[in-house]
Order: sequence, then C-alpha cells, then structure tokens
Amino acid sequence: MSDKKIRHVLGLSGGKDSSALAIFMRDKVPGMEYFFTDTGAELPETYEYLDKLEAYLGKPIARINATRTFDHLLKTQYNDFLPSPNTRWCTRELKIRPFEEFAGNDEVISYVGIRADEDREGYVSTKANIKAVFPFKESGLMYADIMRILNDSGLGIPAYYEWRSRSGCYFCFFQRKSEWVGLKERHPQLFKDAKQYEKFDPETGARYTWSQGESLDELEARAEAIKQNANQKIKSISAVSWQDKLAMIAEEEVDESCLICSL
Repeated sequence: MSDKKIRHVLGLSGGKDSSALAIFMRDKVPGMEYFFTDTGAELPETYEYLDKLEAYLGKPIARINATRTFDHLLKTQYNDFLPSPNTRWCTRELKIRPFEEFAGNDEVISYVGIRADEDREGYVSTKANIKAVFPFKESGLMYADIMRILNDSGLGIPAYYEWRSRSGCYFCFFQRKSEWVGLKERHPQLFKDAKQYEKFDPETGARYTWSQGESLDELEARAEAIKQNANQKIKSISAVSWQDKLAMIAEEEVDESCLICSL
C-alpha cells in the first residue's frame, strides 16, 4: 500500500456473516463504503434485508452491477450455457469483476466476514491494490457471536433463512433439493422462471439443469418426499431455534458454494 488515501470497503451478499460484519464495523471505520453486487436474480428477501441494513447503518449501500445482469451475460456472452459448480462464470462475471471495477486502481482494504471458527479464506483479490482483512478472525468471533450481533442490532437474520441456508441467486446451483422445494412454495413464479433456463438436447441427449442429477420438473414431482427427509433431519437436532437449526445443517455439510455470493 502507498501513502495515498486508502479506501475501506465492505461487500454485502445479503447473508448473515457479511451483514454482521457491517454492523460490527459500523462505528470502527467512519469512512467505510458498503456495496452489494446485484446479479438481477436475487431473492426478494435479500433486497428487503439490505434496505433494513442500510437504514441501520445510516449510510448508503452502493448497488453496483446494475447493467451487467445474469440474463444479459447468458445471452450475449455465454450462448445460453448455464453456470455450474465446475464452470462458475456467474461468480467471476457478476461478483468478482464488478467488485474489482468498483475498487479501480485505488488502494483498497476489503473487509471480509470469515469467522474465527471457519477454515476457509473466501475470495481474496489477486490485484496488488486490494488487501483483504478478516476482523472476525482477528477478534476471535465465532458463529454464536455473529448471531448475537445480528440479534442485538434488532435486525436478526434475513427471512429466507426460514427455508434456505445461504444468500445468492434464486436459481443458485448450490441449493439443496429441499431449498428448491422451499423456492417453489414461497416464490412459485421464480421457480417457474428457473425451470425456463433448463434445456434438453434431443439430438445428443445432453441435459442442462440447475439441480445436479435431475431437472426441476423431476424434483418437483417428488417434492413431498424431499420435504419429509429434510424435516426429519431438522427434527433430529436438539431443541434450538429454526434459525440455528438451518445454520447448523449448513455448517455440517461440505460447503463448496461461492463465498463471495453467500457469505
């Protein structure tokens, strides 16, 4: 870092950890810039929560990426080729690139909400002018601390945690089967919209689906069985709040999701 003015930025995904970090840092860095990279395919609950968080922080959350939406890129650059766990062009184009453009050539310190009880780093830019820092790790704050920060603020956690374990696009391919069922029940139009992206090539037999191993039509046909299995797993956890149950299930699983999208 040089002697010129340093920008302090904190990216929000609409998830519990980045939101808690924004609350935690509110009075520590007066010049903090908050931003949200909008894919154009976020859940309504995410936008609602960001509005509440913005009011709490008393500072604007810059909505960047307004013109480079998922649909625009899918049609103009990727020839209707859907992203997948192996080809995450959505993360690169809709989260990382807009953030680096937002930072520009300024000297930037990026605040990242990785907790002290997590063995992962999250996205760290390779640009020399961007330095990542991890306040939760430095302060030894863990999952229980993050929930306390959110509850003490009065904001709690976003409403989508009632049925979903992380933020991100409504059609995110990292969703569990039960979360797809949750989308169908709470946002039936978005579920229908997600199905429209899927494709079947009758000549080659190739299928392009969001949920690995089956189409959303097939998943929908066995929705009740999926719900029963998910409910059984939740019931097997000791008597804690539904927020903690969902979070605990997510923590138990190997999480390969894009942290910059869901942190």
